[in-house]
Amino acid sequence: MVAAGLGGLVVWQNAYALREEPVAIRLGGRSLDAVLALPERGKGPFPLVVFVHGDGPVDATHDTFYRPMWEAFARAGYASLSWNKPGVGGAPGDWLDQSMDDRAGEAADAIAWARQRPDIDGGRIGLWGASQAGWVLPKIAARDGGIRFVIAVSPAVNWHRQGRYNLLAELGRDGASDAEVATALGRRETGLELLRRGASYEEYVRAVGDPHGMTAARWRFVSRNHTADASADLPALRGTPVLLVLAGHDVNVDTAETEAAYRRLLPGPALRVAHYPDAAHGLVRHAVEESATRLTLTALFAPRSLFAEGFLADQQQFLTSVATGRAGR
Repeated sequence: MVAAGLGGLVVWQNAYALREEPVAIRLGGRSLDAVLALPERGKGPFPLVVFVHGDGPVDATHDTFYRPMWEAFARAGYASLSWNKPGVGGAPGDWLDQSMDDRAGEAADAIAWARQRPDIDGGRIGLWGASQAGWVLPKIAARDGGIRFVIAVSPAVNWHRQGRYNLLAELGRDGASDAEVATALGRRETGLELLRRGASYEEYVRAVGDPHGMTAARWRFVSRNHTADASADLPALRGTPVLLVLAGHDVNVDTAETEAAYRRLLPGPALRVAHYPDAAHGLVRHAVEESATRLTLTALFAPRSLFAEGFLADQQQFLTSVATGRAGR
């Protein structure tokens, strides 16, 4: 009886007030396996949030991580669109072969496809993106002047500075000695010099010895993207309602640098900045993320509670303000 009750609780907590539709996007020579999440009722046309993933082999639902957000957005009257990265979930291609420009082109094709659907309002399409998407979101806006809003969650600005910050933050968290920090920084400088001169993966391994998880495919990916800097493209978002979401326990992204860059390049009331002091990089509550057991149990029994307090509600309110024309005032 206890097992049955717990099973029922899991099913109930993981049922969301929305309609999910698997869709195949075929446009511009691309093939994307996607999910369109629609509000629970109505025929639309609905405004749309297009999801742009962060780093890694992410599927359309991000292992269901996105669903609480889709539900919050659906309650504000918005649909959400997300797709498997190339090579994930049977999708063709390999995400490690992509540049940030490739990812922006992929999203642009998905948006063009969405504009052809009668249940989507093609004049009210915006973007949601996290972490590595910080280099992609402004590129999409630079290509498409019809982007109406952006939610940027823990976005990076400069690839090199972000990498150094991440390295030092993780070493500090793990209690590394001064000698260990110096060794790690020296290794990093060696890698950067090899990247600058276009060295092969074999040269990298010869230079550093143990690759520490850097595979040949990852090296090619980094070689394509290590010069990424959002500063050049961010001005394309001037005047567009932007919600910048920053976490208090972010060891991946220097949130102070990110906020300063966004405020400098996107002056005016269209930019809103939301801080979540108790959140980790992915906006999961820091205390939850610190415990693998607690993280698993929360994901199973209370998935909406994974996120920092106010995160879901604040995004929903932002989208409501966009819909009513109050954003940016």
